[in-house]
Amino acid sequence: MLDLLAIMLERVGMIVAVAFILTRFQFFKNLVYRDKLNRKQEIAAILFFGFFGIVGTYFGVALDTNSLHFNSVATVLSSEEAIANSRVIGVVVAGLLGGYRVGIGAGLIAGIHRMTLGGFTAVSCGLSTIIAGAVAGIFYRKERALKPLTVFAIGAFTEAMQMSMILLISKPFEQSLTLVKIIGIPMILANGVGTALFILIVYNVISQQEKVLALQAQKMLRIANQTLSYLRTGMNTVTAQAVCNILFSELQPSAVAMTNQTDILAHVGIASDHHKGGSPIRTDETRNVIQHGEVVVVNDGTIHCNYPGCQLGAAVIVPLIQRGETIGTLKLYYPSEKVITEDNIELIVGLSSLLSNQLEIAETDHAYQLAKEAEIKALQAQINPHFLFNSMNIIVSLIRTDPDRARKLLTSLSYFLRQNVTGTTASQITLEQELLHVKAYLEITEARFIDRLTILYDVDEHLLNEKIPPFTLQPIVENAIHHGIKDMENNSVVKMTVRDFDAEIEIMVKDNGKGILPDRLAVLGTMPLESESGTGVGLFNINSRLLMTFGDQAGLKIVSKENEGTAISFRIPKLGGMPDGIDYYIGCR
Repeated sequence: MLDLLAIMLERVGMIVAVAFILTRFQFFKNLVYRDKLNRKQEIAAILFFGFFGIVGTYFGVALDTNSLHFNSVATVLSSEEAIANSRVIGVVVAGLLGGYRVGIGAGLIAGIHRMTLGGFTAVSCGLSTIIAGAVAGIFYRKERALKPLTVFAIGAFTEAMQMSMILLISKPFEQSLTLVKIIGIPMILANGVGTALFILIVYNVISQQEKVLALQAQKMLRIANQTLSYLRTGMNTVTAQAVCNILFSELQPSAVAMTNQTDILAHVGIASDHHKGGSPIRTDETRNVIQHGEVVVVNDGTIHCNYPGCQLGAAVIVPLIQRGETIGTLKLYYPSEKVITEDNIELIVGLSSLLSNQLEIAETDHAYQLAKEAEIKALQAQINPHFLFNSMNIIVSLIRTDPDRARKLLTSLSYFLRQNVTGTTASQITLEQELLHVKAYLEITEARFIDRLTILYDVDEHLLNEKIPPFTLQPIVENAIHHGIKDMENNSVVKMTVRDFDAEIEIMVKDNGKGILPDRLAVLGTMPLESESGTGVGLFNINSRLLMTFGDQAGLKIVSKENEGTAISFRIPKLGGMPDGIDYYIGCR
């Protein structure tokens, strides 16, 4: 019995060694990593493990129950012979990894094959092999791994079940009993150990692959975090050089290079004496990648560089794609093709997708900025005619009654319009410029409110050089005058406040007019509003510009009580400090 146990363990060791070799193949890895197999994969798994069961049969030893001698397994057994084998290992592993259908399928292949070999245990061993696959399938758990001791118990149990089948079915019974006494315990122990070792090898493969994937994911995230800030500005020689330095440091190849469609943008590593940024592409392989947009692995010991004595031995060249078009390449060089593994290629292809996506985001962000600036210009263009119409009405009304005043107001309007031209070419101006712009507006508007309007300013002068979008305050002041205090006969007040709030500036325009009705207040600034006195387009445009420029926190806040007045305020971030030597004065009326 001990001699047979030693033989069985030796044969099981050979089976496990074969299993370890098999786990290196991509087919087996793909099989193990599938949470759920489709029909084609199930058939492949059944054939694979069924064949493995057949191998386990031939790796066994044939026992002659009359002479009690062990022989090699032949293609046909005599009626006195039976096989001590490790067939059950492949079938049980099939059920544990693929479920009962894979287990039964593999059991059918290995079991029917065993029946064809003959011997007095042919039927019992064949049937027990099929049942072993079904039993193993019961313990299939895709969401968690089985413990080695549990796997040993399953393998040992299925082999013990085979011994029971031999005793129940095989005839004569005395011959079956003799066989079980000799091979029972060695086969139960050896196949239990072999099954456990096989599963441990599988789990080791899975664990190693998961570690590789985790490291690759960690590396990709680190690279993404480092390269994003550079590629936000697009792909050029400066950003390509920075990205190549990052990849060279993280991946440690022989060299890294990036190209556009015609030139090398950057090259870091060996051969940088002739593969220089700004020089034309030197290899046909790179041109082919740009032309066809496919990954190329140059693994024949040369990259076909036309420079004599080039040290670059092998490379993976992947396309950089933007809007479906290859705009350049990423190239990683290695000493030889032996270093270029499937994992390396997969990582580099992933990097290509990552960098391509970052370039797409950069272009999208640039397009968004252009669209936002265009929309702001459109909003500014809407505001100018709105004010101009009101101003011209005021001046026209004064031409006959007060020509001098009309002339003065035309001068103010001329200044105001010059500021408008300046404003349409700038996305932001200083608070000082904006307040002067408002003052010019008020000089025009005040003509309608002789001795009835008081303008108050409460401005922190150290904020005057901070930035603000042009045409922001004038429409708010206009709203206060034309919709808040225009019907007041006296004591009308508009107060403008600019205050410092740490990292922000709060700007408020407050009047003591008639206020705003609650139903209108709820939607004012969020959409153009039609009314007898106006459309509300001014506040809507201002609110839209603030939100586009500074984000949701910069939207207009409107507080109003009927017959008590209205306060409109907003906060914007500080963008700079006031330089020395500013001398600013705003008069109060």
